[in-house]
Amino acid sequence: MKNTAREKMLRGERTLGTFLELGSATSAECLGLAGLDYLIIDTEHGPFEPESALDFIRAARLYNVTPFARVKEISRAAILKLLDVGAQGLIIPNVSSVAEAEKIVEYGKYMPVGKRGVANTAGSGFWFEDYASQGMPHYFEVSNRESMLIPQCETLGCLEHIEEIVAVEGIDGIFVGPFDLSTAMGIPGQFDRPEFQEALRHVQAVCAAAGKPSILYAADEAAARAGFAMGYGSITYGMDASTLVKAYQAARKNILG
Repeated sequence: MKNTAREKMLRGERTLGTFLELGSATSAECLGLAGLDYLIIDTEHGPFEPESALDFIRAARLYNVTPFARVKEISRAAILKLLDVGAQGLIIPNVSSVAEAEKIVEYGKYMPVGKRGVANTAGSGFWFEDYASQGMPHYFEVSNRESMLIPQCETLGCLEHIEEIVAVEGIDGIFVGPFDLSTAMGIPGQFDRPEFQEALRHVQAVCAAAGKPSILYAADEAAARAGFAMGYGSITYGMDASTLVKAYQAARKNILG
């Protein structure tokens, strides 16, 4: 098990990903062919369950794009099942407290870090993959290292307690959702407001000080470039569905005038 997106992030390389919303293994393959570092299967706002996520993960691995997933909620089942089908990183929405971050680790990391349930599932090749066939201690160690747990900073609680949340053992980084975060701050979509920009800088600085990746969602290319310029090591650029629409809108305009 090798999480190439994680390796790049920890080496300080900039990484680029996107959300998978089209719900197709072919879409996952195309994102890999495009050279993206990771995709995020969206089981929060998207209609997907672990059964379909498994197919997308297989397709992603075929073309070397790291498969992440956004869980629907902070619960044992939501976290466990997506890890068991092979997601190499989880984005966890609506985190508001250190206690919730600790629950995420409890559900998502094996002992001695957490209490993740143990089973031979598709994500580990039913324990026939090399890393999973060398005894439980080695399997636990590799899984804990390579499977990333990444709370989404989109609530005032997460913003106010970001230092403590980032410091929790087993938390591997922070994902900033600007739409929900700005809404929680009472300035929905007003990303140029000084207080929102300061919030973004603060989260990035806290992650940098802790040596953990910071990931920012960007709806357009200008926002993506601005995020990198601010110091974010990874940008999740839009989603496959909206990018497809924009590409054909631009092509139609260029062709038909």
